[in-house]
Amino acid sequence: QVQLVESGGGAVQPGGSLRLSCVAPGFIFSQYCMTWVRQAPGKGLEFVAGINSGGWRSMYGGSVKGRFTISRDNFKNVVYLQMDNLMPDDTAVYYCAKGLGSTCLTEDPSDYGDRGQGTQVTVSS
Repeated sequence: QVQLVESGGGAVQPGGSLRLSCVAPGFIFSQYCMTWVRQAPGKGLEFVAGINSGGWRSMYGGSVKGRFTISRDNFKNVVYLQMDNLMPDDTAVYYCAKGLGSTCLTEDPSDYGDRGQGTQVTVSS
């Protein structure tokens, strides 16, 4: 079973920043696309960002482009999400999710079924 453990969530004011981390032991991390998806209260899953296995290609959901940055460290088996200029609409539970192969092919969050337990991000003044 895939194990993914997120951390770094919390409460922040609009315009603030947070950095999420996801540790991924138990599988050959460097061979898989990794993504972040989120679920806001009362809404469905939303694709946030994805990064290919080698870390040189990333993709972002439209609502976070230019504000969020995904990165990974294949030596430490960690994927990060740097979130800047946070807005109240970014309030959600953020999940780290493993891709099916080396490339993140879609922005459909249902394609990334292996997810962690999530970390809460709350943006409010």
